[in-house]
Amino acid sequence: MEVRLTRSGEHAGGDWVRVTHGAHRRRDADDPFLSDLQAWFRVLPTSSRFTHLTAARLWGLWLPPLPAGLPVVVACDPSRSRPRRLGLSVVRPTRLEAASTVAGLPVDPVEVALLAACRDVGDLDALVLVDSALRAGLTTPAALLRVAATRTRGAPRLRRVLGLADGRAESPWETMLRALHHHVAASVEPQFEVVDERGSFVARGDLRLSGHRVLHEYDGGVHLTVDQQRSDLRRARRLTSAGWVRRGYTSEDVLHRAVGVLRDIDDTLGRTHDPRRIRAWHDELRTSCFTSAGRATLQARLAT
Repeated sequence: MEVRLTRSGEHAGGDWVRVTHGAHRRRDADDPFLSDLQAWFRVLPTSSRFTHLTAARLWGLWLPPLPAGLPVVVACDPSRSRPRRLGLSVVRPTRLEAASTVAGLPVDPVEVALLAACRDVGDLDALVLVDSALRAGLTTPAALLRVAATRTRGAPRLRRVLGLADGRAESPWETMLRALHHHVAASVEPQFEVVDERGSFVARGDLRLSGHRVLHEYDGGVHLTVDQQRSDLRRARRLTSAGWVRRGYTSEDVLHRAVGVLRDIDDTLGRTHDPRRIRAWHDELRTSCFTSAGRATLQARLAT
């Protein structure tokens, strides 16, 4: 038994962690997040379902760096009284869609959960979520457009993001690197396959600068292992032999040294380097959970 309910004055005991008033989960739970939601489910109205970022995590989507202590978000029947509990945020849509089931729990369909999240997250956060859902095959652009066409909070942001989304992204940081290029007016082609003069496959790159034999790629921690470094060096030699330039960037470059990425882009495109072009990217970052300011904003929104 993963969840225990208690009455007023009753103590659950040391093997249990209090999730909310009257509901506890085992202290040694294999998945504390899932066990917490199972406890919440036992004390919520029967029509409730998890939505917003809570549902996104249940669906297994990529998440931006969220602040600690965010409330659990549920959608409830608007004709019923709103449940009020510490640590709970309630969305009351005009009508409830049929709930899906993930890990035995009721959850909003991916499209509806993303629309709810778009009420509060920044555009970059939403883009990471949408790219992830598309890559996982959990939804389609057409299905997202249908919910984005509604007159609800979050719909304008979802429509904006859909214009930039691409399900070919293989990581949230690849999505972020692609978005950086967009904000400095540099066209790219995701997951571009490089072939040599004989038409033989050489490599597949994260982003190709359109019209140029240049790849820009995100280099995460996996590239630091010895075996991966050897593989990367062999790949780099193949690209050089085929007449291509490959540049790798880290999360630090994307967030804090983006002007250096811009300089590389300007050099490739043959345009005068103008650091002011990076302002649009910095402005977008400040509204996202990839900055402390964006995380504080999200926390404040969900606390109300």
